[in-house]
Amino acid sequence: MTQNRLSIADPIRTNDIMRKYKLRAKKSLGQNFLTNEKVLDDIVDASGLKKDEIAIEIGPGIGALTEKLAEVSEKVFAFEIDESLMPVLADTLQYYDNIEVINQDILKVDLDEFVKEKHLEGKTIKVVANLPYYITTPIMLNLINSDYPFQSLVLMMQKEVAQRVTANPGHREYGSLTIAVQTQMKARIDRIVGKNSFIPRPKVDSAVAVLDRLPKDQIGIEDPEFFNKLVRSSFMQKRKSLMNNLLNWLGRTDENRERIKDVFEKCGIAENARGEQVSIEQFKQMAVEFNKK
Repeated sequence: MTQNRLSIADPIRTNDIMRKYKLRAKKSLGQNFLTNEKVLDDIVDASGLKKDEIAIEIGPGIGALTEKLAEVSEKVFAFEIDESLMPVLADTLQYYDNIEVINQDILKVDLDEFVKEKHLEGKTIKVVANLPYYITTPIMLNLINSDYPFQSLVLMMQKEVAQRVTANPGHREYGSLTIAVQTQMKARIDRIVGKNSFIPRPKVDSAVAVLDRLPKDQIGIEDPEFFNKLVRSSFMQKRKSLMNNLLNWLGRTDENRERIKDVFEKCGIAENARGEQVSIEQFKQMAVEFNKK
């Protein structure tokens, strides 16, 4: 940060920017501007960004996190869907020559093509973002499943979603989203962020989740399409047993019931187990056993 200039995240400067541009956070876009500098520094620290690495940010808002990322990385590409924020960002980020703000919906971006277009092949690219609550899951899964294998994602999200993403088997939050993330990423919560860190103040607390990509040899899913169908079906009705959910998926016949029992026995799963009691490794094994039959 340049001397004698308040950071964008400082509440005084944030309010000045909002007054200058007559800004109102748009509920339709889930806008909440982060005004806690310690949280921003923690997010940057959690990313581990280095001077020769690239940051991709989603939803820069008025640029509070963007400027912090620019200070520690080689280049920041910030995707902002709200066209009205483009002149604001041109003003607030004018002191940095290593930031490119792109007025585009990240869900419509071919990230593999983007990396090629910007000649970023071979670079370490990390995604760091304060995600809008209403679209956190689609963005997160889009990034995880994109053709470009981002090394890590550091994402601010609703606390409840972060708990689901990082849950262990047996926990109430454990479900299909947990498995969709943890089959490809090692996930942890770096810190909880209270409501008072934002303007306007949201109704719930947030959390910073850190997702680091697993090595390919640890993923071990031969048929991802079948595996995903199996997992989704297993949690279709969370209050039902795994047996019941699988029968709803495969068909309620005696033959299918015996088939499922046999798979359970081979995978060490109790007949009355629920989906949240089954580990990711057991789901992987189930997928293999079902495909044998």
